[in-house]
Amino acid sequence: MTLSNQERSALRLSMRQRRRALSTLEQRTAAKRLAEQVRAMQAFARAKRVAVYLASDGEIDLTPLIDLCWSLGKSVYLPVLHPVRHNRLWFTPYKRETRLTPNRYKILEPALKRPGAPAWAMDLVLMPLVAFDAEGNRMGMGGGYYDRTFAFTLRRLGLKGPKLVGMAHDFQRVEKLHLAAWDVPLKGVVTDQKRYRV
Repeated sequence: MTLSNQERSALRLSMRQRRRALSTLEQRTAAKRLAEQVRAMQAFARAKRVAVYLASDGEIDLTPLIDLCWSLGKSVYLPVLHPVRHNRLWFTPYKRETRLTPNRYKILEPALKRPGAPAWAMDLVLMPLVAFDAEGNRMGMGGGYYDRTFAFTLRRLGLKGPKLVGMAHDFQRVEKLHLAAWDVPLKGVVTDQKRYRV
């Protein structure tokens, strides 16, 4: 469905309210189920560098999955607001001992803003979303950070690059989302219930 700006705002609001309404137990259960779904993916088994996020605003929590990555010896990276390139991300190594601090959006990121790896160097990027459809179309928070950061993938269709996979609660699925020209399509979406296109 092609959504007006007003409809997109309303959908974002309703999905965020549903996420925030989940109990702590529901969030923990969903996080564990999500980790099991991701673990079964071939792209996860092959990935050496995995970009994750730290959940906020009711997003599905990746903590069990991050612990799994560390136990398997995978390099884990967190997105950090790029200090020079406006509205873009770079990826900083994340380890158990990494000290975290809130950024301007109150999202935790590594306190030490050292350069890590560019977006193209990631093998697998697990990204948050507000809504998605079964075709892998994603609606984010509206800031466009991930779309700008991974815009290069639109020009490299068919070439090797990071696999972009959305992470969500299954109730965040809608019937159809219309992609704008600047929206970067996902390889698929994984929820606490199933995998879509991955």
